[in-house]
Amino acid sequence: MNKYLILFFLMFSAVNAEVIKSVQVDGNFKISDDTIIVYGDININANYNSSELNEILKKLYSTDFFETIDLSLKNGLLKINVKEYQTINAIEIEGEKTEKIKVAILERLDLKEKDSFIKSKLSDDINKIKKIYASLGFTFVNVEAKIENFDDNRLNLIFFVEKGNKTKIKNIYFIGDKKIKDRRLRDIIVSEEHKFWKFLSKNTNLSESNLTLDKSLLIKYYKSRGYYDVQVISSSAEINQSNGTSLTFNINAGKRYKITKISTDVDPVFDKNIFIPLNNEYKKVIGKYYSPLHVKDLLDELDIMISNNDLQFVEHSVNAIVKDKSIELKINIFEGEKNLVERINIFGNSVTNESVIRGELLLDEGDPFSSLRLDKSIAQLKARRIFGEIKKTVKEGSNKDLKIIDITLEEKPTGEISAGAGVGTNGGSVAFDVTENNWLGRGIELSSNLEVDAESLKGGIFVTNPNYNFSGNELNANFSASDNDKTDSGYKNKIISTGIGTRFEQYKDIYLSPRITLTRDSLSVSETGSASLKKQAGNFTDLTFDYGIGIDKRDRAFMPTNGYVSNFAQQVPLYADSPFLKNTYSYSGYNSFGADVIGSVKFYTSAINGLGGDDVRISKRIIMPNSRLRGFEAGKIGPKDGKDFVGGNYASALNFESNLPNLFPESTKLDIGLFLDIGNVWGVDYDKKIDDSNKIRSSTGLNASWTSPVGPMSFIFSKNIAKAATDVTEGFNFRLGTTF
Repeated sequence: MNKYLILFFLMFSAVNAEVIKSVQVDGNFKISDDTIIVYGDININANYNSSELNEILKKLYSTDFFETIDLSLKNGLLKINVKEYQTINAIEIEGEKTEKIKVAILERLDLKEKDSFIKSKLSDDINKIKKIYASLGFTFVNVEAKIENFDDNRLNLIFFVEKGNKTKIKNIYFIGDKKIKDRRLRDIIVSEEHKFWKFLSKNTNLSESNLTLDKSLLIKYYKSRGYYDVQVISSSAEINQSNGTSLTFNINAGKRYKITKISTDVDPVFDKNIFIPLNNEYKKVIGKYYSPLHVKDLLDELDIMISNNDLQFVEHSVNAIVKDKSIELKINIFEGEKNLVERINIFGNSVTNESVIRGELLLDEGDPFSSLRLDKSIAQLKARRIFGEIKKTVKEGSNKDLKIIDITLEEKPTGEISAGAGVGTNGGSVAFDVTENNWLGRGIELSSNLEVDAESLKGGIFVTNPNYNFSGNELNANFSASDNDKTDSGYKNKIISTGIGTRFEQYKDIYLSPRITLTRDSLSVSETGSASLKKQAGNFTDLTFDYGIGIDKRDRAFMPTNGYVSNFAQQVPLYADSPFLKNTYSYSGYNSFGADVIGSVKFYTSAINGLGGDDVRISKRIIMPNSRLRGFEAGKIGPKDGKDFVGGNYASALNFESNLPNLFPESTKLDIGLFLDIGNVWGVDYDKKIDDSNKIRSSTGLNASWTSPVGPMSFIFSKNIAKAATDVTEGFNFRLGTTF
């Protein structure tokens, strides 16, 4: 029966088909007859049935030139009657004085000058304008559109904008079964409470996009700590008469789960032996609290195996089986559809070069299609921090084995201005930074900074290409200058420096960073300095090869709770007026002892030695960082030449730290931690008569962080356990500092 129906349909279509001998177009003024024939892909003397005529109709509508189209084919004559859309002569933004914002709005609108006016796009464009203003803090903006009609089917489109006042975030609250301190949660989200000193920050304005991002960041953070079932039940904003708002996040953390079992289900089309090494990776994760980061690491290892074995069309998924307080993971490896990428279309990039976007994609035209690689590509684009919303659509290609990928991006403002200031027992400081994350649309990061403190004035320009020549490697360069007055060390100097380097991941989580640096150091020694120090005055040029090797196994770079980071760096002279060799090693390990208790162990050591019989000049000698040995005044430990602390040829420090559970109500916004510091600075190569001060120093105490009404404050209360007679101790240290 079905065969007869198909045969009837084919005969019916053939009977209703007709040859197009000529084409007559009516109603067109802007678009010529020939252009319409080309857009419709109409072939003279070809047979067309009703479905093929319908395809002509679709193709003509897809041009966005025509409001209505009527087709009729009779006696070989194809009549096309069209009504063209009006043409937009000009688009104006009334109510906005800032030219930069006007340009940003016009770039993001679907409707463009000289294009067709399609009314269905107007409401979408009004919403886009509202979103732009909402991101700037104007939550209750009103936007209306007016149309001015002209002859020749043209019009002007005018948007009237009433911005109102910015809505500032007065307070941020976290309620519910949240299990984690408010202070840490405030550090996770991007929204900030408005304070009088935060006049440069956009994140103190109420923003719908920031609220959505905040919820996402909170969920990701909780899940990374093992709270698999976490729910951010609501985020609400209550606006008062002064146009301020209180932002409240209602959080239900739920249970904390550990990973107790991991299994693999491999499709029979693959050799199971290929994936046996995954068991070694599973052992590293089993017994730890659940984290999407652990799952990502396992899948990254799986992807490496797939790549090394040249497997194609492989897909994988993860099932989580939740029990009482445990999670079992099941990793499924299966063969996906055997499709190829026919074409990748990029939309929405009016500023960013398309090559920058394609350089982040793990798929190219002609490659086997993989939804996993597409998702990773989108994640890499988001990580560039130059795009807002990114949407992907996968469509059928010209045949069933081909896929077309559409990627639609929303570009966001990429310039940043920030400033910071601080004052404390060691003096005050002011810093100012200007950054552009997408310079000239090439994805290049360009920044400049200026910093002033009690001892120095320094600034610089820095350029970074995160994906140089689409290699996946970073290329960076800098030019900087500083003017230092080291009164306690008995010298002043001016340094001009420039350099070029790269950074790349050689192996998984292992990074190399070679660099060439040229430095000019103009050094003067104070009149009260010793004769040995005065001999070091002069101008020095150093051309060095610097390199670093780093291993990063932290669960996250910001506020880690587990893992470690280890770094080794070396400076090797290529040319130097007083050559030296410097080696530095640092290690930081982190461990979570509960939802709110995180401990760390840190180790630091550095050594610098002159080469060819030369001594290390005073400006290159090692000063112990104040954060490595608390309880002592900055720069006032180690060898001493007369009244001057001259630093050492060697330094080492070992630190133990842990924050404490809630000792005070969260409303006080006060966090307390314990520390034990052990360290030493020793060695004097330029004068054997000076005591090298080789003595272990140590201190213990409390550190406190308080979000005060005038800005974040930190306090250190310390007690020395061991010290040298010449060291200057410090039992109390405070700092008030913030960014604007």
